[in-house]
Amino acid sequence: MAGQVIALAPRRDPDRCGAITARGRPCRNPARANGFCATHQPPGAGERIGPFAAADLRALLDYARRRLVGDIEVDEFGFDDEWVERIVSPAARPLIDLYWRTSWLGLEHVPPEGPAMLVANHAGVLPVDALVLRLGLLERHPAHRHVRLLAADLALRTPFVAELTRRVGSTLACDEDALRLLARGDLLGVFPEGYKGVGKGWRKRYRLQRFGRGGFVTTAIRARAPIVPVAIVGSEEIYPMVGDVRVLARLFGLPFFPITPTFPWLGPLGAIPLPSKWIVEFGEPIPTADLPPDAAEDPMLVFETADRVRDTIQQMLVRNVMERGGAFV
Repeated sequence: MAGQVIALAPRRDPDRCGAITARGRPCRNPARANGFCATHQPPGAGERIGPFAAADLRALLDYARRRLVGDIEVDEFGFDDEWVERIVSPAARPLIDLYWRTSWLGLEHVPPEGPAMLVANHAGVLPVDALVLRLGLLERHPAHRHVRLLAADLALRTPFVAELTRRVGSTLACDEDALRLLARGDLLGVFPEGYKGVGKGWRKRYRLQRFGRGGFVTTAIRARAPIVPVAIVGSEEIYPMVGDVRVLARLFGLPFFPITPTFPWLGPLGAIPLPSKWIVEFGEPIPTADLPPDAAEDPMLVFETADRVRDTIQQMLVRNVMERGGAFV
């Protein structure tokens, strides 16, 4: 474009615009108070293009251009951090901030750098809470850290879903991958309840299920990473599960087949989550670096630590559910 600013001209005449045009010539238009003419005004901090922030839209278009020519990078796990930052996070921001009105408590308990394990409750039929935790920390934490998630094998062997799962930073829930991520200094998010949490019925809402055998504690001790308990309130109400058709679950190879007030009765519309009020709280970290090297092999210590984490999360859940009041107000 002929009027595009490409550089600043030496200010010989304070009454003339201080820009250089795309043709390499000093602009001769009269300057405004900030030293630039009407054509060459610098973009404001709050510039928008329609309903979108101009900076986000430009970054998205630049990413799309580079993706078309193959100029992108993913790590050894298939994680595309730029895709998450440029596309997924901006797209999910209105849902998290406006639709679910999410409140974030205790962010100061998440280390700004170095390895840490975030241990959270799991609920809501679909693992939406994992995505909210992951994107919320990226947006709200002062260090804007990415959270790498451990995913169940079902997500990683389902066509199309598997690629998306890898690209947002998830990997198979196994000790080897977890230790490799922590050794690199990453934040690692785990959900010890697994399918038992995601698929529990409405009557069991906000009551934690078993945390397995404490494998997450063993991994954290071996990596010498602190454990940060996380309580997520709000995910239970997005798809209130009132029934489970086990025959259909076995037929489709699923851990459960949910029945909710809207699914399957409303068809595809039944997949729209309800607008519950969310609260995500991070508890005080439980350090592991001072434990002896053989602590990971002590079943009593592992069990007691896992029980401590579970009790902490349960107490935070009960307190925040009571303080929140109604789920949809």
